[in-house]
Amino acid sequence: MTPLPLPRTPGASTCAGMARERLRRIVETLPVQPPSFVLARVLDRMLLPRLPADAREALSRRTVEVVVSDFGLRVRLQLAASGFCVAPARGDAALRIVAPAASYLRLLRGEDDADRLFFERALVMEGDTEMGLVLKNTLDAIGPLWKRR
Repeated sequence: MTPLPLPRTPGASTCAGMARERLRRIVETLPVQPPSFVLARVLDRMLLPRLPADAREALSRRTVEVVVSDFGLRVRLQLAASGFCVAPARGDAALRIVAPAASYLRLLRGEDDADRLFFERALVMEGDTEMGLVLKNTLDAIGPLWKRR
């Protein structure tokens, strides 16, 4: 898998950019299991109780890979009968979602929707289109998962 390009910040120093790139390359080499486990537990609390039965069935036992492009972070999840769990680190994902951290935060807070980010090319979805639409429509119907206080 080739690394995704980092967004360039106007006026950013070359030294800071090089340090960020080095950090991203290190994070890319780390195992996906620890961050995948953490995200699975978070989704069990924030998303699973609000997930309709039809969406659970459509997403069940299929691997979703989430990539935070600016950090080089990758998580792989599956939805099992007991909740979200870590998917195997190798193998194809049914759906792959790639975006920088800021785009994920905007989605979680309900500040932007996936369609807008997709058309702005701030979010990329690859793989099973039908599964991607089920996930997107379900999250749209549920509303923001993380509300500011």
